[in-house]
Amino acid sequence: MKSVVKTAKTVDEAINLALSELNTVKEDVLVEVLEEPSKGLFGFLGTKEAKVKVTVTNDPISITEDFLNSLLEKMNISGTIAVEKKDTDLLVNIENLSNSDMGILIGKRGNTLDSLQYLLSLVVNKDREKYLRVLVDIQNYRAKREEILIRLAHKMADKAKTFRRTVKLEPMNPYERRVIHSALQNTSNIRTYSEGEEPYRRVVIEFKY
Repeated sequence: MKSVVKTAKTVDEAINLALSELNTVKEDVLVEVLEEPSKGLFGFLGTKEAKVKVTVTNDPISITEDFLNSLLEKMNISGTIAVEKKDTDLLVNIENLSNSDMGILIGKRGNTLDSLQYLLSLVVNKDREKYLRVLVDIQNYRAKREEILIRLAHKMADKAKTFRRTVKLEPMNPYERRVIHSALQNTSNIRTYSEGEEPYRRVVIEFKY
């Protein structure tokens, strides 16, 4: 477990310095006050600062790495896990995969990847009070998929305008539907909405006069 020792004028200041260096929050650490602050002669001579030791006890990065490495090993897949915590987001990228292994982990239209992200979110947030949003990507798949969806959205919107009719897309997960809606929200003479039940819910692109 990672730990640091910090000194400052007050215990709270020392704790905050430690949390900043460890890139974590108070709920995920154990704090030991090694020395209380005190004032010296006449209130300023020989002033002693507070000293604390802060140890990470619930590290979402370590939890993520352990979970995914164990999962990949059981699936006989070789890859590298890169994890970064930004505020309330946990960004995870699985890299250095073979094409076949990448296909297995992503699945059809990213369904396996979404399931993996959901399971990891459950594991990471199990004992947490403040929720962390877990985002899992594989060799930049989501960005590439988003570009494809945006191009598809504009192509189908042009089709709806040209033929003055409604176009229904294939069923998509909630994330992909949001990409389509966002891409076309300011497109003239076009309205989008979703219809159907999961997992067959789809985006409808409608021409408006």
